[in-house]
Amino acid sequence: MITTVVLAVYAFLAGAVVPAPLSRARWTHRSPVLSVLAWQGLMVTFVVATMLAVYHLVLTEQHAHAGLVGLLTLCGLAADATVGGAVPTLSDTPAPVAAAAVVLLPVVRLARCAWRAHRARLRHLDLLALVGEPAPEHGATVVDHHVPAVYCLPGRYRRVVVTRGALDVLSEEQLRAVLEHERAHLRGRHHLPRLWTDAFSRAFPGLPLARHAEEQTALLVEMIADDRALRSHARETLATAMYAVAAGRVPRAALGAGGAGALIRLGRILAPQPRPRRLTRLGVLAATATAPLLPLLVACGH
Repeated sequence: MITTVVLAVYAFLAGAVVPAPLSRARWTHRSPVLSVLAWQGLMVTFVVATMLAVYHLVLTEQHAHAGLVGLLTLCGLAADATVGGAVPTLSDTPAPVAAAAVVLLPVVRLARCAWRAHRARLRHLDLLALVGEPAPEHGATVVDHHVPAVYCLPGRYRRVVVTRGALDVLSEEQLRAVLEHERAHLRGRHHLPRLWTDAFSRAFPGLPLARHAEEQTALLVEMIADDRALRSHARETLATAMYAVAAGRVPRAALGAGGAGALIRLGRILAPQPRPRRLTRLGVLAATATAPLLPLLVACGH
């Protein structure tokens, strides 16, 4: 029973207590790549801790005292192993099933979100085939629309899209800057962490971690793309280009240079802050790597 309480408290901390201060931490916007890893690690930690807490709550006979081998045996992952000479009986079945359900819930949601995003991208590609014009000199597709917007469609059939309004208001250098921003999204596969946070929020609606992770990840991947574009373009150029396309709306399955969080990103670009100290970065990496493992140590420590 103590193990169950400890695991439940650990899951509560990961899912309800830590997200708010992490979203307000000063270092997150100064190191967006590390921040995305931290949010992903926190979500994995919540799933692992919740799974093990449910497992120990449902389990009526404590066969798990033989450590990790016993836990794997009860979960059906080590069918030939025995726990203290005892073979799991039918009375143990609800425990691994309930624990597996906690893991399968976000996995199923992830598959559904991935399929929906894929279908949405295919529909938009069909639309672009009708209304878009190839622009080889920009490596993009131009759409005749008066609102300035630049975005990309990730995935297998990746595409960068520019509206005619954006071509009218952006200089050549500004256009190259926002195009580099979009190509950074495609090269970095930034749609994948956003897809995972979307699935997690659908699997655990109302959970503070789900809400904060989705909001922060969407902002952080844009910051990552900003940093990539700044390697080859001036800050003022990227900032003015972002301002010009900030009001442009993009499809849900796409990633755009403007949109929500543009004001925060503009301030970050024009007033850059130093990266977190090496000790801070190492501490965050260590915490991200060990946090999902601690519930396993608690559950299998015997």
